[in-house]
Amino acid sequence: MKRFLLSAIFIFALMFGVNAQQAQTQNPTNVESQAEITFEKLEHDYGEVKQNGNGVCEFKYTNTGSVPLVLSKVRSSCGCTVPKWSKEPLMPGQSASITVKYNTSSVGPINKSITVESNAKTSRVRLLIKGKVVK
Repeated sequence: MKRFLLSAIFIFALMFGVNAQQAQTQNPTNVESQAEITFEKLEHDYGEVKQNGNGVCEFKYTNTGSVPLVLSKVRSSCGCTVPKWSKEPLMPGQSASITVKYNTSSVGPINKSITVESNAKTSRVRLLIKGKVVK
């Protein structure tokens, strides 16, 4: 009985191993065929900005991958920060930018983030803006 049970377990393990190997070769994950987003900078420092002054900055990025890059969602941590970006796919080697407008009507420190989600290998990137609005 022990011999039968051990044989059955061995056969089951052998079949499971072969099936797992076949599934892996049938559905390969091609890591090389991915978009990749590379930003020139991840943080923008406004320094001191006058109240109601220019609160616009740009984050330039390049698709350094091998397939088109699509930004699916770009959102800010606050309603006072509004990002704008192209919804069109960015081909490998091409560059574009995300324009961020911070509302400078309130005096005080600036410390906000913008989250960029895409089909890139690094699917979520966090951008930061900082500075101070003065009278």
